[in-house]
Order: sequence, then C-alpha cells, then structure tokens
Amino acid sequence: MFQKRRILKMVLGITLAYSTSMMVMSCSNTKPSVPLTPQEANLKATLFMEANTAWHAAEKVNANVLAPSNFSKGVQYYKQAQSDFKNEVKLDEIQKNLGNAAAYFNRAIRASKLAQVTFPNTIKARNDAKFTESSKYTPKLWAEAEAKFNEATGILEVGKVDDARKAGRAAENLYRKAELDAIKVYYLTETRDLLKRADELNVIEHAPKTLALARQLFKQADKELNANRYDIDFARSLVLQSRHEAQHAIYLASTIKSLKAKDHTWEDLFLASEVPLQRIAEQTGAVASFDAGYAPPTNDIITYINMYQDSVTGLSQDIAWYKVEALLQQRRTAELVGSLDNQARIKSDLADKIARRARTQAQFTKVEQSFRKTEARVLREGDDIIIRLVGLDFPSGAATIE
Repeated sequence: MFQKRRILKMVLGITLAYSTSMMVMSCSNTKPSVPLTPQEANLKATLFMEANTAWHAAEKVNANVLAPSNFSKGVQYYKQAQSDFKNEVKLDEIQKNLGNAAAYFNRAIRASKLAQVTFPNTIKARNDAKFTESSKYTPKLWAEAEAKFNEATGILEVGKVDDARKAGRAAENLYRKAELDAIKVYYLTETRDLLKRADELNVIEHAPKTLALARQLFKQADKELNANRYDIDFARSLVLQSRHEAQHAIYLASTIKSLKAKDHTWEDLFLASEVPLQRIAEQTGAVASFDAGYAPPTNDIITYINMYQDSVTGLSQDIAWYKVEALLQQRRTAELVGSLDNQARIKSDLADKIARRARTQAQFTKVEQSFRKTEARVLREGDDIIIRLVGLDFPSGAATIE
C-alpha cells in the first residue's frame, strides 16, 4: 500500500508540473516580447485554470462542431483575456472575460450533449465519412456536408429542434454520399489494384485460398455498394476486409516463396511463428512453453492481463481523485491571488470542499484497510464509498456470515 501511494504521489507531482507548464503555454498564442517572471507565469496559470479546463472539456465533446456558436464566443472571450493579461489590464476585467469564456464553453458542452441526442445518425454518418477520408477524396461533397451540419447545429443552439433535425437529415445524406464516393474512388480502386498486382506476382501459386477470399469479398463489396447506397456499413467492412486479405495474400506468397527458395522446413516455420508469443510472454516475466502448442502460453498471457485489470482500475480511480484535488487547490490558489487585488471578496466554499474531500479520503483509507483483498473491494464514485463484498458464504438455512 505504501509503495502504491508513493508511486501515486510521484505521478501526481509529475502531472501537476506538466499540466501547469502546458496551461501556461496554452494561455498564449504568440510569444511575448518580454518573458513572464515565475510569479507572473504562476498567476497566469491559476487565473486561466478554470477557463482552460472548460475549453478542454468542450473540445473533448467536439463542441467546436456540435455547438459552434457558443464555442466560438468562449474562444473570443478567452483571447480577450489573453490580450488583457498581456497589456496588464485590471485583474477584475481579466477574471470577467475568463468567467464569460468558461460560461460559454460550459454552454457549448450542454449544447453538444443535446446535439448528440438530436443528431445521432448525422454524427455517425460524419464519423464514417471521416474514416474513409472523404475530405481528401471527395472534398466538394465533404465541404457541402460540413456547411449543412454547421447550419443544423446553429439552428439547434437557438432552440429550433424540428428545423435543426431537418437540416441534420440533409447533412446526413451528404455525408453518406461523400463516404460512398470516397469508397469507390479510393478503397475499391486500391483493392482492385492490389488484386491486379497479386496476379502479376503469381500469388495464386503460393496463397490461393487467401487470394480467393480477397476476390470473393471484393465482389460482394462492389455488389453491396450498388444495392444499398444509404446503408453502406457492411459494404465498407467488406471492402476493408478485401483489401486486408489481398495484402495478406501477397505477404504470404512472398514468405512461402522465400521459405521454399532457402529450403526451410516445417520446423523452421513453426519455430518462427512462436517468436511473437515468446516476446509477449517475456514482457510478463514468464517464459513461453510450446510443448503443448500455442494454447497454454496464450492462456497464461490472458490470465496475466486479467489479473492486472483491477489494479489498473484502482490506480485510474486514484489518479482521477488526485486530479480533482489538484484542480480544487489551484482554484483556491487563484481565489487567494484574486483576493490580494480585492480584499472585499467573499470567501468561497472551496476551503470547505477541500476539507470535506480530505475527510472522505481518510474514511476511504480506513474502510479500505478494514478488508483483505479476498474479502471485499473498496471503490470510490465521487464522494461515495462503495464496498463490494467477495468470498462470503451463508451456511444452508442460516443468516450468519462465515
């Protein structure tokens, strides 16, 4: 436990140092003519912390696409705060602009969540079109779809849901057409060229089954694309599988031809195939044994991965906890810095929140230490402590835990 906490504290320290430096960098688009002093850099990092956090959260939900109006207003206020800080405007004015920036970013987050519910099919169509690189292979259609979707999200931001859905459906159709054309222009053409190359390399002599599968998938994909123009998920999957199998066949033919030319044996082939599993097993601290085939070392590796999943989950929860803790401390620091400029500022409840979290952490540690790992798992969700009991039995006909 001590080792775990020590490592977490180190991670936290590194995270705080890294995040502070990154936020200081992100607070300015242009390099100032006069470098900030350490005190100025720290002040800027703490002042911009909440707005930075809101901006990053908005980007995470793709708010620049799903809520462009609110997001762009947030960016405008943020940049104004940057300019004010550079020009040494009063602290109250900077905080006002940062507050407005954070408010608009948070509105953008809420609007983005509404857009995700309102435009699920359009968003999926857009993601599919991006996956097929429609912007590269069918740029005109992609631009039309983006413009229509931007119109739809803008309409939704002002509350006109029905009109927004109508525009969203139009954007969805454009994205699907862009995706379809991109698949035909690039993926089908590329796969067709791969199959032609396979013929030139006489792949059929060494990998006939894999090549036959690639051809079968290609024909099926071409048929699906023409038969189901507005539902091409299956066709896209077939095209990608066909391309993979064509490349696979070419690789297999080359490898088999090389093995034959060098008079390699079946034993050589099997020994070479064991190397990847050996390398993976070495990373787990084990030695792969193939005296019973591939299954035992494969199962050992899977068991190792599963064994450490709980540890990773626990560490992730702790890191998330410390990140919130760091944010509260930094916001508290910003509050104290601001109070130097305005002594009449009313003390917020941040200090109480920090104290409550400290008490909750102490309670969590106490509860966690009350159980062995074989008895229970103690987890956190926010300020709640969850105890999941394991390995407890009730005798038949009794209500007493053994």
